[in-house]
Amino acid sequence: MRKLAFTQAPAPAAPQIITAARIHALDAAGTTPEAFLVLGDRIAHVGDIDACRAAAAEVSALPAELVELGDAVVVPGFIDAHAHPLMLGQMMSWVDCGPERAGSIPEIIELLRQAARELPAGRPIRGYGYEQRNLAERRHPTRFELDEVATDREVYLMNASGHGGVVNSYTFELHGVTRDTPNPKGGEFFRDADGELTGELSDAACNVLTGLEGVKIGHHGPNFHLADEPEEHRRQLAAAQENFLAGGVTTIGDAQVSRREFDMYLRLAEAGDLKVRVSMYLLSHLLDEAIEMGLHGQFGNEHLSFAGIKFYSDGTLGGWTAYFPDGYVGDPCRTGQLYHEPRDYAELIKRAHRVGLQTATHSQSPTALEMVIGAIEEALAERPDADARHRIEHCGLPTPEQIERMARAGIYPVNQPQHHYNWGEGVEQAIGTPGERFNPLGEFERAGVPVTISSDAPVADPRPMEAIQAAVSRITRRGTQLGPEELAVSLDTALRAHTITAARALGREDELGSIEPGKRADFAVLDRDPRTTPVPELSGITVTQTWVGGERVYAR
Repeated sequence: MRKLAFTQAPAPAAPQIITAARIHALDAAGTTPEAFLVLGDRIAHVGDIDACRAAAAEVSALPAELVELGDAVVVPGFIDAHAHPLMLGQMMSWVDCGPERAGSIPEIIELLRQAARELPAGRPIRGYGYEQRNLAERRHPTRFELDEVATDREVYLMNASGHGGVVNSYTFELHGVTRDTPNPKGGEFFRDADGELTGELSDAACNVLTGLEGVKIGHHGPNFHLADEPEEHRRQLAAAQENFLAGGVTTIGDAQVSRREFDMYLRLAEAGDLKVRVSMYLLSHLLDEAIEMGLHGQFGNEHLSFAGIKFYSDGTLGGWTAYFPDGYVGDPCRTGQLYHEPRDYAELIKRAHRVGLQTATHSQSPTALEMVIGAIEEALAERPDADARHRIEHCGLPTPEQIERMARAGIYPVNQPQHHYNWGEGVEQAIGTPGERFNPLGEFERAGVPVTISSDAPVADPRPMEAIQAAVSRITRRGTQLGPEELAVSLDTALRAHTITAARALGREDELGSIEPGKRADFAVLDRDPRTTPVPELSGITVTQTWVGGERVYAR
């Protein structure tokens, strides 16, 4: 029988006094203490070393251990409030076709061919990371080009957005997809001017890749990752958490949890191998089950907990599936899509809100955001709650008027600055000048809207310092200044956005997000001080150690 303990009391251990060249507590006062005392998995005191020794003597008969971190800098453990760990683990075993590996379609084909030569016969070939507007051809590959890789097994090349990609002809034949196959609700099989399949598919259309045993979630969201054996998924998830720890991430908000993810987390927890803290957002197709089971609020333990319900309103800017009813500048025939009819969506949000569930909705375009903000406003009017903390994931292009309404409704946008860092130019090409405002963090801050940043891994690597640099500078990977400087935020805001404000977005600020007495002893050790590092060099700051619950779980 599967068992999950709801208290994980650490074995008695000597108190630890942590000291370093600089400690940024990121508490409300912005203090920089000399040291802090760790007792068990909690911070017991913050102050100078002598005060920490005295506090240790009051609570423990064991002598305190002094952990001197030398020239290093300590910050609270980073909190990645929106990521997809299992998908990240899966991508780590796929072929990297990102911009640092391939700048053109022939280069992608060669990478996939090399993988085909090394994989056992019949094994599917999977690649990821291309962004069509960054390729020399400025378009998606076609199924005919992927046929050059293999014609006797599946080939799938996932777009950097994670919301679709391209398959070869064999994949369509295997799953019975023809030019006459209708588009599924919430997805599309793309066709050329003659109605022939190009090989590109998006969102719910990716369900064909999961096979009979795969997770089918229909119009409640895209099916990000493909079905593997449970033990392989467990290995992928374990590998992913090591990736997060290498970036100093100690807590993750998993923004797409189906039964499969839930099962993998339980397996890791049972084995005592869950090193990071995970707050789970169940996909909206499980809303009825969550309500029926009485999951009307946060539930779980300090390592694995249920946080709320994840919805989708539209697609992605990177894959041109975000909803623009008048079409994209780069392709007027494309409009993207809404996942729900506005009235149906509003009823779902109200059902979740009535029982006190936090919602987190993926939304990018102004039209889709209007549907989300309006639904939340309706729900709050029906049952007022000044601290509901409904979230909007990505929230790429809200209008100034929508931002003001978000402030009044207490909505938390959860953004990913690495998106505009990696492909901000592509958003401008897709929708024109409004794309300059992609991720308007500075506008949020001035309006009193909390700024929360995350990675959306594997869409971007879980490297908080890179995200912080992007939030502070608005300079893209190609060196473009994306929009005016007032869309950026200060370093202090960006650091808090990946720690204490992210903890609030998860509803866990009472135990996580800052170095304060009573909170979990989660912290990251950096080789340089972000506050004295030039902005263009922030992403180069290295995480040398990561601690969770008073234990060092990663060392570079």
